[in-house]
Amino acid sequence: MTQTAQEALKKAVLYSDGERYALIKLPAPAITAAAAIIAEIGEPFAAILIDKDEVSLVLSAGDLEDYAKRLPGHETTGRFYRLITFDGELSPDLVGFMALIAKTLADAGIWILPLGAYTRDHLLVPEDKFDAALAALEQLKQSMTR
Repeated sequence: MTQTAQEALKKAVLYSDGERYALIKLPAPAITAAAAIIAEIGEPFAAILIDKDEVSLVLSAGDLEDYAKRLPGHETTGRFYRLITFDGELSPDLVGFMALIAKTLADAGIWILPLGAYTRDHLLVPEDKFDAALAALEQLKQSMTR
């Protein structure tokens, strides 16, 4: 039986690790430096996304401070973000889950950066919108149980 977005949200536990995160842009040739830093950190949560034009990293504020000198040509948004994880295994054929989340937070005027792992989804939200995002998601979860 295929899991629905509503069923997945009902079961998911909203988790945050209390860390502040930075979103970092690097030139594409910096892939080796970025991958080495991610490997050295070796702890959750970090992310790397590589495309033809750039390397994007998500690192804790502390890790950025520790490794900034090894990130040639890096740029940041100048803001910090907080992590929200939908803790619980999501089916690999789940459809509409992030759409449900994104609409709820868009309606609340909250920017998100969705990041998907194999069985869990994660969001970065601006640090100053974290409480509002969490409240909106909890309210959405409550509406699924009615």
